[in-house]
Amino acid sequence: MKTYEMLYVLDSAISDEEKEAFVKKFEDVVTSSNGKVVATDKWGVKKLAYPINYKSDGYYVLMTFEAEGSVVKELDRVAGLSSEVLRVVTTAKN
Repeated sequence: MKTYEMLYVLDSAISDEEKEAFVKKFEDVVTSSNGKVVATDKWGVKKLAYPINYKSDGYYVLMTFEAEGSVVKELDRVAGLSSEVLRVVTTAKN
């Protein structure tokens, strides 16, 4: 298993409960595929470098996890199904 970092930006206008639901959803994708979530760092609301879908700020979350490569594809798929997810970047750490 490799270590990955996934930085995703959620729409800052959604409620705190919805934000927590997205964090849990992404963590569940990793754990259900026999992966391990190492850390989830919630950076909070920050100004975007450029507008995305007419929004100027977003809620940033950095999740570090260990999993197989197929989990990254599944995370991208799940994130792409939601309009509340503005951006996703996943990188291999090692």
